[in-house]
Amino acid sequence: MPEQVRIVLRNAGNIDPENIEDYLKNNGYLALAKALKLKREEVVQTVLDSNLRGRGGGGFPTGLKWKFAMQAKGDEKYVVCNADEGDPGAFMDRSVLEGDPHSVLEGMAIAGYAIGAQKGIIYIRAEYPLAVERLKVGISQAKNYGLLGENILGSNFSFDIDIRLGAGAFVCGEETALIHSIEGFRGEPTNKPPFPANSGLWKKPTLINNVETLANIAPIILNGADWFKQYGTENSPGTKVFALAGDVKNVGLVEVPMGTTLRDIIFDIGGGIKGDKRFKAVQTGGPSGGCIPEEYLDTPIDYDSLQELGSMMGSGGMIVMDEDTCMVDVAKFYLQFTVDESCGKCTTCRVGNVRLLEMLEKITSGNAKMEDLDYMVSLANVVKNGSLCGLGQTAPNPILSTYTYFEEEYKEHILDRNCRAGICKNLIRYEIIPDDCTGCTACARVCPTEAILGELRKPHTIEQEKCIKCGSCYSTCRFNAIKIV
Repeated sequence: MPEQVRIVLRNAGNIDPENIEDYLKNNGYLALAKALKLKREEVVQTVLDSNLRGRGGGGFPTGLKWKFAMQAKGDEKYVVCNADEGDPGAFMDRSVLEGDPHSVLEGMAIAGYAIGAQKGIIYIRAEYPLAVERLKVGISQAKNYGLLGENILGSNFSFDIDIRLGAGAFVCGEETALIHSIEGFRGEPTNKPPFPANSGLWKKPTLINNVETLANIAPIILNGADWFKQYGTENSPGTKVFALAGDVKNVGLVEVPMGTTLRDIIFDIGGGIKGDKRFKAVQTGGPSGGCIPEEYLDTPIDYDSLQELGSMMGSGGMIVMDEDTCMVDVAKFYLQFTVDESCGKCTTCRVGNVRLLEMLEKITSGNAKMEDLDYMVSLANVVKNGSLCGLGQTAPNPILSTYTYFEEEYKEHILDRNCRAGICKNLIRYEIIPDDCTGCTACARVCPTEAILGELRKPHTIEQEKCIKCGSCYSTCRFNAIKIV
């Protein structure tokens, strides 16, 4: 089994997150003390040399972003922690903030010193009340210990951190939309350039990093760039935290070196598929990513390899699917999410994604034609290339990836009006197998529409006109006497 390497999660579960003394006993704030003895340029160069890439999804070199912010002209600069974690099935940032808040606070303070900022803001969704409370406790404790506030550790550097609560809009994970939300405006993205490093919060130079990125900073400064690069791959060094979820036996957070294969994570660390069913696909990158089939299980996970497969790293969500999953339905699920979360500013995203969702609904209801598939792929590429921000640009990924790797399922829905997974209700029906039915009446008792007829201890039948295909009978029968056809 591949070993997990805990850099980001180094203290999670091992310390009391509300006791700064526990953090200090585990080399806490030593990196900040070390950084304050270096020139700002030296701190930035160390991050550059580490080749740490942003863990929020895009993988932009963190050191380069710091360098731009450091070089930007301005009498006032800001460091913003993007803790707006909104991917379905993702809880990496939440766990870091709840289990080790000082790792992020220390990373922000080092970033503030490096770029010449005196103010930090953590933008976190209000749905994370425990994380918010522990951040408040951590900030208060750090101030009491002279690790935040005026003249930190007796130096000329002053830095303070505030918290801003988001309302849960997925689009506010995009940095310009996040900035507008902090400023009190509607969370909508804007064209770049100018980039936030030059003109961000209140038109001032602003450095924006996500939780996991900032949690890597202190170990890098303390141990050096070469130490960090011993893990991972040449172009994607370090580790990555994944939220392993779905049809896998062991769910939860894993932190592994970049370059670890999907097979290692899902079958070794994750223990394989629930019920020992067959693996079908894994969705990486949340709604912005794509579905990767079984044939690519041995792909090393890094930013470049996932993009080549039509997916992306994203913030680290990893949802595993078994053989009973309908891939068309999966694409519809993720697109429904992005349609709901679109800010509506640009037409390609606001209208284009709705049209794509309508096409998927036609396919899953059995009302589509083969020519709809070509139109769907064409429109998906228009949305991908024409949208303003990352939400719209990546929204078609689940469609394009599932169509690339599971095209036959799309065709079965249209040509055969068949959903092989038995998920799409308009394309299935439930039937009772007479020879296996004992007449126990369990199915009839749970049927909400009284569609199941039959006498006690005699085979029952399902009245198809009344059946709403809720599946209650199928899940209730203890004799496997109900089949999906």
